[in-house]
Amino acid sequence: MRQLNPSPYIGRFAPSPTGPLHFGSLVSALASYLDAHHHNGKWLVRMEDLDPPREQAGAADAILRCLEAYGLEWDDSVVYQSQRWDLYEKYLSRLRKQDLLYPCDCTRQDLQTMGGIYNGRCRHRQINTTQAHAQRLKLYDLPTGFNLGEELRFTDLIQGEQIQNLRTQAGDQILKRKDGLYAYQLAVVVDDIEQGITHIIRGSDLLEVTARQIFLFQLLGAPVPTFGHVTLASQPNGQKLSKQNLAPALRFEDAATNLWHALIFLGQKPPQELLEYSPSEILMWAKDHWTLKNIKGLSAVYTPLI
Repeated sequence: MRQLNPSPYIGRFAPSPTGPLHFGSLVSALASYLDAHHHNGKWLVRMEDLDPPREQAGAADAILRCLEAYGLEWDDSVVYQSQRWDLYEKYLSRLRKQDLLYPCDCTRQDLQTMGGIYNGRCRHRQINTTQAHAQRLKLYDLPTGFNLGEELRFTDLIQGEQIQNLRTQAGDQILKRKDGLYAYQLAVVVDDIEQGITHIIRGSDLLEVTARQIFLFQLLGAPVPTFGHVTLASQPNGQKLSKQNLAPALRFEDAATNLWHALIFLGQKPPQELLEYSPSEILMWAKDHWTLKNIKGLSAVYTPLI
């Protein structure tokens, strides 16, 4: 762990321990790491272990070892979402007191009949709360005192101007699931608030949920981080490189080569001779030459050497 001077920039990388890191993970981690270091900021690692049925035994430790092998050292203790349930419940209670939550017992089949966007069906229904039910957040038609419209605009550092209608393109979001687990949309915002995150550089697969996360920051009266969504590494068939799609795990012995290829993918134009350097030397060059404006597009096909 390195020592820093105080800085207003705090970035983060937040993997889920559902399997080992792959090239797509490296692209996102490297981009957030370099942007933080280029701005003399802090770079944090948060383990998003909210969903035990999906997690892989030992994956969290393997992810941290991989980051270390690639020279991507974090600047504070790793936060584990599984240890922060009391915190999430505190924020839920706050939203409930503001009349921003309501119970929902709809099924996945119900959601399909709505076309995939929740239409607020349970807002005005009498729900038997002794039975399993979710907690949804109101994203439009808010109680008196909230002067927030249903159309949200923001500027992404990489993808430019964005606009989303929260009623027709998002729908009221689940913050606590029927099985009692806290939803990603709640935990990620709460953790970003509590950790003082100022900049979020991540994969473009999360661009579509950014507006609803920004809205929750606003509802909670918290500063909204600056977002940037990097090009997503995809396979020739169009599928993103992911654990679900069985993307090959990064090998420690290929750290320097994979870092160089990730820089190429991110449009940073590292010189060929860097391939002969160590991971730490490659990262030193990358910090000095990092620029977000060289990153193009939402996704691109790439087959990494792993």
